[in-house]
Amino acid sequence: MGIIDKLKYQWMTGSMLVKLIFINIAVFVLLHLTTLILMFTGIDAGTVLTEVELPSDMTALLRRPWTLLTYMFAQYDFFHILFNMLWLYWFGVIFLLADTSKRMLALYIYCGLGGALLFMAYYNLMNMYGLLIGSSASVIGIVTATAIRHPDYKMGLLFIGEISLKWLAVITIAIDMFSIGGSNGGGHVAHIGGAVTGALYAVAQKKGVDITRPFNALIDSIVNLWRSITTKQAKTPRQSQHYNKKGTSPADESTLDEILDKVKKSGYGALTKEEKQKLFDISRKIK
Repeated sequence: MGIIDKLKYQWMTGSMLVKLIFINIAVFVLLHLTTLILMFTGIDAGTVLTEVELPSDMTALLRRPWTLLTYMFAQYDFFHILFNMLWLYWFGVIFLLADTSKRMLALYIYCGLGGALLFMAYYNLMNMYGLLIGSSASVIGIVTATAIRHPDYKMGLLFIGEISLKWLAVITIAIDMFSIGGSNGGGHVAHIGGAVTGALYAVAQKKGVDITRPFNALIDSIVNLWRSITTKQAKTPRQSQHYNKKGTSPADESTLDEILDKVKKSGYGALTKEEKQKLFDISRKIK
């Protein structure tokens, strides 16, 4: 299995944590490749970042509404993405001990939006203009939620030793609060917005309330609609011939439906090793 096949397999079978890390890295690479190409064409490379950065001005946001989502998946500085992905992985693994991949995606988006909201409020209150980029608000939100859900879980840090998640989260948030007056004040404000959102999620979960349910219901509706459309297309003679040329069979399609139903109900983690391999094999046939 080559490197590309291995990456495809990890994407197909990995948890939402793996997918979020993949997406962030892919966007990072794409931004740098696009910037490099534009440099040789004489076009200002800054225009690329403008299309993914979140502006603090509402008028600018209305012209580029997609930046509410793109900013939280985009990093341009190497150390920015390195530390964000390390924190996301370390705390994401612990988060998934008691929560699902679907909730992780919803929380990532929620915390990113919470950070964006506080960032815009801060800059408009201070009558300033700024741009926000990076997954930090989403990551800090997951860090905070994980620390509240598993406060006494200990993490070993180089040169420091073991420290409880609750104190690690407190120190992180405190640093952000004291850094608001610095050169990246807006970024630290966004971190706090993400942390507050993550805390609200964790507190609600302890009370038996899942605030990610509306988001996941929406995603399920979109997925079900897409599956119904693709299923109808697959039943036409033309589509059947296409699949046969690719080497699939009715048995493969039936197996795929069963596996996808299981994934929808219980997540990728519930699949056996054989089911994951079968899913990967079938996906290669139909591409």
